[in-house]
Amino acid sequence: MERTADHASGSRPARPRTDPEPPPPGGVLWTTAGDIRSLLSLPAAFTLQVAHPAVGAGVDQYSVFRTDPWGRGERSLRSVQLWVYGGEAAAEEGRRVRRVHKEIQGTDTRGRRYHSLDPACYAWVHATGFPIALYSGRYLFRRLTPAQERQLYREWLQVGRILGLHDRDMPQTIEEYWVYWRRMLAEEIEPTRVARELVATDAPLPRPETGSLPVRLLLRLTWPLLRTAFLRLRAFVTVGYMPPEARAVLGLEWSPAQERRLRWFSTALRLLVPMLPERLRYLPIARAARARWRAAAR
Repeated sequence: MERTADHASGSRPARPRTDPEPPPPGGVLWTTAGDIRSLLSLPAAFTLQVAHPAVGAGVDQYSVFRTDPWGRGERSLRSVQLWVYGGEAAAEEGRRVRRVHKEIQGTDTRGRRYHSLDPACYAWVHATGFPIALYSGRYLFRRLTPAQERQLYREWLQVGRILGLHDRDMPQTIEEYWVYWRRMLAEEIEPTRVARELVATDAPLPRPETGSLPVRLLLRLTWPLLRTAFLRLRAFVTVGYMPPEARAVLGLEWSPAQERRLRWFSTALRLLVPMLPERLRYLPIARAARARWRAAAR
C-alpha cells in the first residue's frame, strides 16, 4: 500500500473525519419528520426563514422559488428528509447544502453585507425548524411533554451539526433557545419582500410541468382554479402554523374564525392520517429508512 507524502516524511497521519450522527431512530423527529402531515408546516418555516433580512435578500436574488417553485420544493424536501433519515448520507447532504450556498452573498434589506454561511443567518435558517415543529405539532400530531420538547431540541441540535453548524453557533439548551428566539423576533425579523410573497394569495405561480401527457393537459385546463386554491391553502397553513408571536412581528392577521377552521382541519388529519398504511402515510425516504430499521431490529 502506498504511503502519503506526509506519512512518508514522518508526520502524523490525518485522522479520519468523524461525521455527526443524524437524529436517532424512534425519536421525535424520526416519528414526525417523514409523516405527510409535516408537509403542511414547511411553508411556515420557510416564510420565517426569509423574514431574516439577509436570508430574504439571498433568496430574493439567488433562489429559483419564483420560476421553479415545484422543483425547488422537491429538492428542499429531499434534503430535509436526508438530514433525519439518511444515515451515513445525512452528513454528505449537509456538506452539499453548504457547497450550494458557498457563493451566496450580497447586501441585506438593511444595507449590511452578508454571506449565506455566516452563522448569524445560516443558524437562523436552521433554528426556525424547532418552534414551527413544536407549534404545528400541537395541531397535527400531539402536544409534547416537557421531556419530549427537550428531546426534540436535542435532536434539532444534531440536525444543526449535520448542516455544519458548530455548537457555539447554536443555543445549547432549550432555555437559551427561547432567549435567542425572543431577541431575533425583537431585533432582526421583519416582513421582507419574499416573506410577503409567500403569504400572498395573488402571487404568480407557474404550472407544474410533471406527469404523463394526460396529466399535463388536465393541469393546463384546470390550473386557474387549482392555482387559486393552492395559494389560499398555502397562506392559510403558513399563517396558521406559525407561532403567534412571529405572526405579530410579520404583521400577519389571524382571526378566531380562522383558528376554528385550522383546528377542525388539523383534528381531521390527526385522526385520519394514522389510519393510512405506511406506504401512504410516510414520504419515500422516511418509509425506506423505517423499513431498514425494522429489518435490522429483527
